[in-house]
This record gives sequence, structure tokens and C-alpha cells, in this order.
Amino acid sequence: MQATRRNFKLAVAARMQYRTSQRQNQKRRLRSVNSRMKRLRVEMKEITAEQREIKEGQRQVREKFEAIELHCEELRKETMLITQQSAKTQIRLALMFQILKARQNQELDKAAIITHALREVVAREEQELGASKK
Repeated sequence: MQATRRNFKLAVAARMQYRTSQRQNQKRRLRSVNSRMKRLRVEMKEITAEQREIKEGQRQVREKFEAIELHCEELRKETMLITQQSAKTQIRLALMFQILKARQNQELDKAAIITHALREVVAREEQELGASKK
């Protein structure tokens, strides 16, 4: 009977030790999971901050790009205006040169006609300039 009792006590002690080691293992696993969760939370906060920074950077790039596009459009308009002014100046110079040639060749009638044409061109340009300012 004593042997049975001793076996029983050993079995109870073994069970208690098994349960204790199981609890310890469970606590270790729980600590491990908790520490992983904390690390993941920290990483998620860092990722969220990085995403915010990326979004802000994209917004700034978009604003700069829009400003550059606007500036390019202004430059295109200015270039077009300069080209038009240059063409008008070339026409006036050509007419003036023809007037000088006609006067040198004593073709006063031709010089008068070209002078009249030049006056019309200048008047039309002034009219266009006055209309665009209004």
C-alpha cells in the first residue's frame, strides 16, 4: 500500500511539476507574443509617420509642378507675343525700306502709297493694342 501511495504522490508531484512548467511556458509565450505586439505597434507607428511624410512630399511636389506648369504657360504666352511683335516690326521695317528705295529712285507716287500702307499698319497695331488693354 505504501508503494501505491508513494506512486500516487509521485504522480501528483509530477502532475504539479508538469502544470507549473506548462504555466511557465505559457507565460513565456505570452510575454513573447506581447513583446512582438509592442514591436509591431511601434513599427506601425513608424510606417504611419513615413506614409504621412511621403504624402506631404507628394503634395509639395504636386504644388511645385503646378507652379512650374503655370510659369511655362506664361512663358509660352510671352514668347508668342514677342514673336508676333517681331513679325510686325519686320513688316514695318520692310515697308520703311521700300519707302527709302522708292524715294532714292525718285518714285514719289510709289513712296506715297507705301507710306499710306505703313500708316494703316501702325494704326491697326495701335487699335489692337488699345483693344487688348481694355
